[in-house]
Amino acid sequence: MTEPDEERQNLGVLCFYPHRAMETRVLAALAEAGFDDLTPAQGRIAARIGPDGTRLTDLAAQALVTKQTAGAVVDALVRAGYVERVPDPTDARARLVRMAQRGLAAVDVARRVEVQVEAEWTAHLGEETATQLRVALTRLREVTDPYR
Repeated sequence: MTEPDEERQNLGVLCFYPHRAMETRVLAALAEAGFDDLTPAQGRIAARIGPDGTRLTDLAAQALVTKQTAGAVVDALVRAGYVERVPDPTDARARLVRMAQRGLAAVDVARRVEVQVEAEWTAHLGEETATQLRVALTRLREVTDPYR
């Protein structure tokens, strides 16, 4: 069944709804686990921090915010104990933003919720459709994510 053109939503918007639902569930679980000082903006920046740390300029570019905005968000994350700034081993002049112990504990909670939500979505869609969706979105990422 197809939707009339005036009701048809673009693929970007259709991808946004489940993303927003996942983010909402993760933030709620984090708050329940005692990480109730994390804001959505902080979570979006923190989610882009690589396992070995990430430069602030890269975080800003990936989050589509200014370096100043990313810096303010990272400052708040540092004060809350989620991240730390460390020297970049590849450039003595640069610093990396890296997850601190509290941040890693929050990531563990987030990952558990992500697995639970994906399981619910798979149960709703069926295994075959969920797999097809993952394959299609992974392929779409090839042309939409310059940071993959």
